[in-house]
Amino acid sequence: MKDSQISRKEQIKALTNDPFDVLIIGGGIVGSGIARDAALRGLRTLLVEQADFASGTSSRSSRLLHGGLRYLAQGRIGLVREASHEKMRLSKIAAHLCQPLPFLFPVWKGAGWPLWTLSIGVKVYDLLCGGNNLGKSRTYRPAELLKHLPGLRREGLKGGTSHYDALTNDARLVIDTLRSAEAAGASLRNYTSFVAGTASNGTWTCTVRDQLDDEVVEIQARTVINAAGAWSAKIPHSTVRLRLTKGVHVVIDHARLPVSEAVVLPEGDRILFVIPWGERIILGTTDTEYQGDPAAVRTDPDDIDYILGVVNRAFPEARIKPDDVISTWAGVRPLVAPRHENAGAPSDVSRNHEIRMGEPGWFDVAGGKLTTYRLMAEQTIDQVGRHLGAHLPRSRTAELPLSPGPHSGVLPPPVEREVVAESCRQEWVVHLDDLLLRRTSWHFYHANHAEIAERVACWMAELLGWNPERIALELKRYQNAADHPPRLSPATGSRE
Repeated sequence: MKDSQISRKEQIKALTNDPFDVLIIGGGIVGSGIARDAALRGLRTLLVEQADFASGTSSRSSRLLHGGLRYLAQGRIGLVREASHEKMRLSKIAAHLCQPLPFLFPVWKGAGWPLWTLSIGVKVYDLLCGGNNLGKSRTYRPAELLKHLPGLRREGLKGGTSHYDALTNDARLVIDTLRSAEAAGASLRNYTSFVAGTASNGTWTCTVRDQLDDEVVEIQARTVINAAGAWSAKIPHSTVRLRLTKGVHVVIDHARLPVSEAVVLPEGDRILFVIPWGERIILGTTDTEYQGDPAAVRTDPDDIDYILGVVNRAFPEARIKPDDVISTWAGVRPLVAPRHENAGAPSDVSRNHEIRMGEPGWFDVAGGKLTTYRLMAEQTIDQVGRHLGAHLPRSRTAELPLSPGPHSGVLPPPVEREVVAESCRQEWVVHLDDLLLRRTSWHFYHANHAEIAERVACWMAELLGWNPERIALELKRYQNAADHPPRLSPATGSRE
């Protein structure tokens, strides 16, 4: 995917040769989708990302492709229909990253939706998928539900429902979308930041900086698309107003909560998921206001206590403790800020997206969901085409399959040198944490974080020419990047 014989400095200088039709700022799921759509429609496309691809919100989600059942209760039928149709499209173009999963939704007396309401809701949910969801919804009596979830709290249990959504691998969805974008002709650069831009005579002159070599160049682009997610409001020329909320997830061993189907647990006006993930269980998420640096978001002990408290109340015999936690991740949702300041709780804020041209040729794309990224990209490039006065071919991203990496899937690949070599050669890996956190998810899945990190660092050293000092720096960087980091000894790198 990159010619290893050409240095980063030579690569970035080559970007100045000819003007681009589209410059995309942000290498998360939305930016990657826009790059794929633009390139497939014949636009000369460049994407720059200030850190690693998918290093923001796009690798810190609940890993679900879903329409959003709870949005039905908020009356957001259009949003649910839109996301449900996109879920079904992704199940076809990215089948390797779409694992259909039944979601069991218990109902207790006096908590959450009444059973009759939920029973109607899951049927409507199926219809909003075009009447052809990934599986058929149904309603359970208490005894039937307990056969599926024998450890569930029996007191006050009224029954429950099931509906189908899908488990994905969010970071891999970004990487495979980028692989597809590059195959269609897009130029892609991680660790490259947008510095400034000025418009003149229908062309934007933009300054970008390589964060690794500190090389600064000016490039020309007919349009600029700000798809920087949680950072989009801080980009020069941006008109975006965001409301940031924090979401935390916890991973435990499957043996600690042996469920084979996902579970939706009501908690006040929110819900919390219990998601089987191979030999692990993902628990989450929280939804709280966040005012800090999106790059510095971390899981707090209170977040873990909240999640485990909800789960232990629903499964009282599980008695899950903080010591059972294998890994965690925390992310920031970049929600479009409501026009009115007093807009309710974070969970009430709309997940709709906005595409706005604030200046001629400058497009801000904000909000949305992981599931709707493809549609957001299509709508963005439709607007770009109208602005350029170009008769672009229609988008084909709903039909053309993604270009998956050989080890891409919902579950992590085996910890093998071949996987590391493929990622280093073909998937823009620069640092150890790029590989452990985003290309493979090994950090989140395996309990022996430190042992794997040391092994992988040695393999990367052989492949990328790292010396012992660089290995030590990469292990330290990984420790700082991980939300639930292993404690590495300064001398040996072994776990304390």
